[in-house]
Amino acid sequence: MTIATYNVTTVTGNAYISGGNTAITSLTLCNWGPANVTANLYVVPNTYAADTSTQALYSLPIYSGDTAQLYTFAEKLLLADGDSIQIDATENTITSITSYTSI
Repeated sequence: MTIATYNVTTVTGNAYISGGNTAITSLTLCNWGPANVTANLYVVPNTYAADTSTQALYSLPIYSGDTAQLYTFAEKLLLADGDSIQIDATENTITSITSYTSI
């Protein structure tokens, strides 16, 4: 397995881009800042955009000092080459950690 980290900002950005066929085994969002935050997560097929048609989570509350686990080892999110996970938040205090493996 491999890990990708990403510092989430208020602008939607790529937390992970699949290089080939991959399975997401774990994805966490950690709010290390002093304020409560809400985050949006998009699962975006290659050539699509992050918008309401690709939104998987909307305004997910993540309290100060808390971590949200979005995918765990029992579940898998399968991505094709060029598919991405994109995230934005109301503050720049979220760290995303994505664990994935090639399939």
